[in-house]
Amino acid sequence: MRNRIYGIETEYGLLIKDNEFKLDPVQAAIRIKDHIFKSSRLGVLDQHYRANDEPPENGGFLLNAGRIYLDMGHLEYASPECFTLTDLVTYDRAGDTLIQDAVEELGWRDSIGIIKNNVDLETNATFGCHENYLVGRGFPFDERENLKLLSAFLVTRQIYCGAGRIGACNPHPFRDWEGNFVEEAEANVDFQISQRADHIPNEFYRWVQYNRSIVNTRDEPLADPSKYRRIHLLVGDSNMSEFATAMKMGTTTLMLELMEQDIANPDWILAESVETMRAISRDQEFKWELVLRNGRHTTALELQIDMMQTARKHLAGMNRETDWIIHEWDSVLNDLSKGPEALIGRVDWATKYWMLSEFRKEENLDWHDPWLKSLDLEYHNINKNSGLYWSLEGTGEAVRKTNDDAIEYAKTIPPRGTRADGRGELVKTLVDVNSKSLYLIDWIGFRFGRNEEPFLMLDPFISYKEEIRNYLQNMEKHGGQESTPIKEPTS
Repeated sequence: MRNRIYGIETEYGLLIKDNEFKLDPVQAAIRIKDHIFKSSRLGVLDQHYRANDEPPENGGFLLNAGRIYLDMGHLEYASPECFTLTDLVTYDRAGDTLIQDAVEELGWRDSIGIIKNNVDLETNATFGCHENYLVGRGFPFDERENLKLLSAFLVTRQIYCGAGRIGACNPHPFRDWEGNFVEEAEANVDFQISQRADHIPNEFYRWVQYNRSIVNTRDEPLADPSKYRRIHLLVGDSNMSEFATAMKMGTTTLMLELMEQDIANPDWILAESVETMRAISRDQEFKWELVLRNGRHTTALELQIDMMQTARKHLAGMNRETDWIIHEWDSVLNDLSKGPEALIGRVDWATKYWMLSEFRKEENLDWHDPWLKSLDLEYHNINKNSGLYWSLEGTGEAVRKTNDDAIEYAKTIPPRGTRADGRGELVKTLVDVNSKSLYLIDWIGFRFGRNEEPFLMLDPFISYKEEIRNYLQNMEKHGGQESTPIKEPTS
């Protein structure tokens, strides 16, 4: 299997718990962001417009080379580019920790909760977890058959990647080409395995808001466009389980490899992807039945087993990480047939379902009781003193892919093996000297002042660390920059 680079973006919910708390969620998110950059000095804020809705100081790059910013009122953390699954899980957790540290330093531990989930249970508003995978420009992404193969995988992987939720909501209205709406009756669903399934009305689409899709087709490589493409997916749930995060990203990269080698089986294509995705998520008996395009009836579990076995046949033995993914993929699929209790500490939806079911029985509650819904949210609270998930780590029941020391390290040190290492060096320099320099930093490079040539970082596999050090030393030697702030046009 060829080398991959991973990245993950997480939008967080913010729950006000104290009636006396003076700020609304957006104001609190802004204060947290400002504390991270201005008080803790863990990164540098943008000096320029990134978009019409991203003015200067809306966010910035961190010492670990990731980003924290506000997206439509939500705090969002984007991990740096990672070369391994272990790094990815570590830097994903580092983002949670950076934000929770800020909450506690502001004295808000008991006043607010930062919720790593994907749906507001009161309004049914959804917010995302975005996955990023680097592939070669020759990846067969423009062929409809390949998109459908990827869609079949993503629809069915929710059986071990889903975060679970109480209840359901109608998706964004479907539109046909004549602009007609198809109204759906509200479903009576107690519990479903995916948080995003109800909010995905399209199989393929370019936009990332409103008309969300199973496979996002936007072509924004954030790298040399002649060499690379970035697969940007927004169909998945945010995971508390380190194991689930690793499996979500790991099995997907194996599927991409099967597609790239033209090994993926066209018989995996579903008859109907969007409806199947919701049907699997909402299946109260966890049978997950579906129909393939060729007319054959099967289940999501059986289809995933076939995909796993194909990966084992063609990809096993290539490297240690690939073998780990295949082994754990096989293990979790085998245990899915035994019921949710066999998956506690690995699969979020199963863990949550077991926790809520036990509490529901003890207290004789209906599934839609507000108390139970509040516990649903608390499963995703990143505060280790109150979040339900953390009890599993305390008892050793949670399967881990990283450790606390590595997470602490990842808060301020970038991962090795990618251009994140060089970007982290740049940010560290700007923070250390408390620079008043004019800069523009992006994923693909940076620039100082209006008249300086941009320093491009088009290859994500190159560190650029020494080159950046030399560049900064040379600039210092030749003395200073202009003092007019850089602002990009707003239209």
